[in-house]
Amino acid sequence: LWPWLLASSGLSALVQLVTLPFFPDSPSYLLIQKGNEEACRKAIRKLWGEGDHQAEIDDIMKEKGAMASTKTLRVLEVIKERSLRWQLYILMTVMTTLQLCGINAIYFYSFEVFHTAKFEEYLIPYVSLGVGLCECLSSILCSTLIDRFGRKVLLWGGYTLMCSVLALLTMTLSLQHRFFWMHYLSVILIFLFVVFFGIGP
Repeated sequence: LWPWLLASSGLSALVQLVTLPFFPDSPSYLLIQKGNEEACRKAIRKLWGEGDHQAEIDDIMKEKGAMASTKTLRVLEVIKERSLRWQLYILMTVMTTLQLCGINAIYFYSFEVFHTAKFEEYLIPYVSLGVGLCECLSSILCSTLIDRFGRKVLLWGGYTLMCSVLALLTMTLSLQHRFFWMHYLSVILIFLFVVFFGIGP
């Protein structure tokens, strides 16, 4: 079954490959990058229907003017630029914490935790698939929550809940040989960790 599951991702790639030529180009790309206003108007009509779309074209022209006045910086220039220092620190912190948050360890050890929890051998791959599906659904949920609460709240909340879950998971894994129900609690915590990862970071 696993070869078929892995091969199924090629189906979506094939659908994209076949349908992509029929999608219109981005109006902003056509106007800003290509400088083709007529093609831009045609793409806008194709996307939004007939009508007066001059306001949208004016917005794209303003964006083009703003981009023309913005200097493109090289990597060393970005590092040396004092006005960008805090943004660079924030970006580096977010990316570092994302790599060190523990999600890879959860995925790596989840099979062993499921095995210790006395799941049948043939069920463990499906439970692992459920963990991946859980992350996918929580990422979709995040896209609806981010407009309401903002990125900062989701990041702080996600990392706080993930830390709490990891602390509890450490405790349940340490006590799993004393209490039989700790195995099942560990499984629940793994699912919760993945949900909080999808919603937050």
